[in-house]
Amino acid sequence: MRFGVAPWPPAPAAMVSLAALRVRLAQGVPAGHSDDDTARRQWWAALATLQDDFLPSLQPLRGVWLASPLPALYEPELLEALQGWVWAPAQIAGDLSRTGPLLPGVSPAGRADAPGRTGPYERLVLEPADGTDPLLVLITPKLQLAMALEGPPQQRQLLLRFDPTTLSETLALVDQRLRTTAPEAALRLRQALQALGPLRSEESMALQFWPRLAERLAAMAPSLTLQPLVQDRVDGRSESSGELALLEALTHEVRTPLATIRTLIRSLLRRTDLPAVVRQRLEQIDGECSEQIDRFGLIFHAAELQRQPPSRQTLARTDLAQLLQGFEELWQRQLGRRGLKLQLEISAHLPPVLSDPSRLETMLGGLVDRFIRSLPSGSTVLIRLQPAGSRLKLQLRCTDASARDVSQSPSPDDGAAADVGPVLRWNPLTGSLQLSRQATQRLFHSLGGRFTERAGQGLTVFFPVAGLSSDTGGDVC
Repeated sequence: MRFGVAPWPPAPAAMVSLAALRVRLAQGVPAGHSDDDTARRQWWAALATLQDDFLPSLQPLRGVWLASPLPALYEPELLEALQGWVWAPAQIAGDLSRTGPLLPGVSPAGRADAPGRTGPYERLVLEPADGTDPLLVLITPKLQLAMALEGPPQQRQLLLRFDPTTLSETLALVDQRLRTTAPEAALRLRQALQALGPLRSEESMALQFWPRLAERLAAMAPSLTLQPLVQDRVDGRSESSGELALLEALTHEVRTPLATIRTLIRSLLRRTDLPAVVRQRLEQIDGECSEQIDRFGLIFHAAELQRQPPSRQTLARTDLAQLLQGFEELWQRQLGRRGLKLQLEISAHLPPVLSDPSRLETMLGGLVDRFIRSLPSGSTVLIRLQPAGSRLKLQLRCTDASARDVSQSPSPDDGAAADVGPVLRWNPLTGSLQLSRQATQRLFHSLGGRFTERAGQGLTVFFPVAGLSSDTGGDVC
């Protein structure tokens, strides 16, 4: 069965939203019954199935793809062979110039013969009516499909369409959208489709794809650390809300494959016949996955707080000393992978503090990760917890290899680093991407703490002692 590109119609009168395109893909499909986490695991598994099991066999590979709100395809070989377009929020896409990379510190790598490209794909502006649910349309001479996530909460579903009628109408809607918002991109897409020649749709493709997808999903396990994408409120939108929504979606998509990798690694570690060196490497991979899952979880929470500040939380009595002691072995291994040492000093008979113990655990891990990222190998990290009036003072300091306290830490005001929006800070010299100081302060404030970071004084967090102070955000004398 064949389908192609319709003749150029008259100029459209109204813009077609990507939300309307997803509605077209859902026509004739029963309503979904999944929550957002489940649907997004299906989305990730479908992308992996497509890129691992189907596209590599289509050699020489050529074709076009369109995605929103992130580049769905991630294999470099595929991105180089296919011509792509990505709808991204205006705060990210900018004016679609050839000089602006999608992420800080990433140099453009587009080909000179591809007008409008700034890398492996061309960027288009995502409009508010488009929504932030993921979408992918892929057209090659031998494989054509459209996939998306769609549906209200608790009725989410993965849509996968291979039939020529749906795909032809989808391409017509995409063409109408581009001719309204990006005429030059519409022309380039039409020319690229025409260059592919007649398109053959294999009617058995769906029969092959769904079993492969089911096999991949069976090997995946949900992660308790995953969070769904928080939808924008109808009122109270800020100028950066689209950027923050994209950041939330990105952190979710990063943690999903990491959680899958960690699950598979832990299943291997249960074997008793592993050589010692293999077990050691697997444990290292497991630790790195856990660190990054927690790290991106903090970025998600920071974006969530920025977009929708919560009402004042009820904090509970928390044994901070016990939390730190419970982390000591884990932090020893984490620092050991970077050639660092840990020295933990906790004063005796410390009272409990007011905080949220479940979220504080993740935040403490993020604090250590933030502190050690720029430390030279051989350093010792001193973590000290001691009384400070009506509060407990938690301090992280760096000592040299001889354990002499030099009261130093990486400067938070490194001239090479710059804030990227209200949540992230990027250092192009080291490639380090971490929470901004303001975002870190906001997170600790939500947990009852007061965070300070000064060059030469390390990192310090003050927590109110339970029963002695009800002020969880005031200054410390």
